Amino acid sequence: MAGPSEDIDPHVAGSIKLVILDVDGVLTDGGIYVGARPGQDPIELKRFDIQDGLGIKMLRWAGIEVAIVSGRVSEATTWRAKELGVDECHQDPDAKKLRVVQKLLDDRGLGWEEAAMVGDDLADLPVLKLVALPVAVSNAVPEVLAVSRWTTQASGGRGAVREFARELLTARGEWDELVRKYCEARSQE
Repeated sequence: MAGPSEDIDPHVAGSIKLVILDVDGVLTDGGIYVGARPGQDPIELKRFDIQDGLGIKMLRWAGIEVAIVSGRVSEATTWRAKELGVDECHQDPDAKKLRVVQKLLDDRGLGWEEAAMVGDDLADLPVLKLVALPVAVSNAVPEVLAVSRWTTQASGGRGAVREFARELLTARGEWDELVRKYCEARSQE
């Protein structure tokens, strides 16, 4: 198992064309807030990390497609994906992620060697075992940590996806230029 102190192999990083992200426990801290006013439908809230959002955008700016694949259906997830411009947002209530990811790859003519996934729990294992770059958040279950080639220092929902994006793009030699362009675009009047 690789850890956060080890770098992602530049050869593997360069082959990645699709990054798959789990939601609960990866893009969120795994907490779900549910409430309702008397006589109204329940409402669900999730906490997403703003730094992860920019990390996702930077992956996309580098030409890497990002897909969200969750084993739980949630309007909060749909809304966050739309906000980030992630068109591939798949929520399977049975957590059958393997068939979803296989279809994503087939539709793009990609192989498993061109995909990475960030996961944290047992439902992620079937996909993590096949992708070229399986990544675990630091608070992932032991089974996910065992199959991962790289592990974040940050916990899920606390900047882990941004940390991964930075590491992947650094290994590809693209991070510094993306940061420069991002800052330059925000420095112009």
